[in-house]
Amino acid sequence: MALRREPHVLVVGGSDSSGGAGIARDIETVASIGVRTCLAVTALTVQTHDTVREVHPLQAPLVADQMRAALQANEVAAIKIGMLATAEIIVAVAAVLREYPQPLAILDPVLASSSGRALLEASAIRVMTRDLMPFCRLVTPNLTEMALLVGTEPATDENGVLRQGQKLLAAGLQALLIKGGHATGPRSTDILLRPDQEPVRFDTPRLAGSMRGTGCMLASAIAAHLAKASPLEDSVRKGKLFAFDRLRKVQPNARNS
Repeated sequence: MALRREPHVLVVGGSDSSGGAGIARDIETVASIGVRTCLAVTALTVQTHDTVREVHPLQAPLVADQMRAALQANEVAAIKIGMLATAEIIVAVAAVLREYPQPLAILDPVLASSSGRALLEASAIRVMTRDLMPFCRLVTPNLTEMALLVGTEPATDENGVLRQGQKLLAAGLQALLIKGGHATGPRSTDILLRPDQEPVRFDTPRLAGSMRGTGCMLASAIAAHLAKASPLEDSVRKGKLFAFDRLRKVQPNARNS
C-alpha cells in the first residue's frame, strides 16, 4: 500500500479523555504539519481540563508490541514519546528503540499533569535518564521537569538552567531542549544544548495565561519536521514557531510552556 511508504511519526503516550493533551494533541499536531501518525498507547487516563481522576498504565509488553507492529507496518521516520507511567514501560520502550535505531526519537518527559497529578512513578525517573534518554535524539523538559530529572530545585536564572542542562547531558544525552515557558520575563526562551556545541536559543514573546498540552504540541511538531527530513535545529525552530502561532490563534492570552 502506498500509505505505508509515506513518512510517519509513531506517537507513544497516554490517552487524555478531555482531548487537551496526550496522544490526542500529538495526532492533531503531527497531522496539521502534513505527516501521518501511528500509535502505541502507554496508559489510559480519565481527565477533564482541570484534573486527572484516574491513571491506568498498560502492561509493558503490550506497549512494546504496539510499537513493533507500528514500526513493521509503516515507514516510521520519527518517534514522539510522551507519558510512560512506569519503570517497566520505560524499559520496554528503550528495548524497542535499541531494536529499531533508525527513527529519530523525541522524548517529552511527562512527569506530572498541569494540575499536579504525578504521571510517572518517582522511582522511575532514574530509569528514564539511564535507560531511555541516551537513545533519544532530543529530550524536551520544562524547568520543573529538568529539576526533577537532575534531583535539585528549579533553576532561578539562565546560568542555573545551563548548569542543570550540562549535568543531564553528561548522562549520555544526544541533545536537550530546555523549555522556558515556566520562567518569567517578556520573552519565552527555549535553549538547545548539545555536547561540545554552543547553546542555541529560540525565543518568542511571552503570552499571558496558560494552556494545556503545549509540551505535547512542541515535541510532536519537532518530530513531524524531523520526519520531513529537516535538520534538528531547523525542526526545533519550526516547532517553536508552530506552537507559538497555534497558542496565539486558539487562545490569545495563553502562555506557552
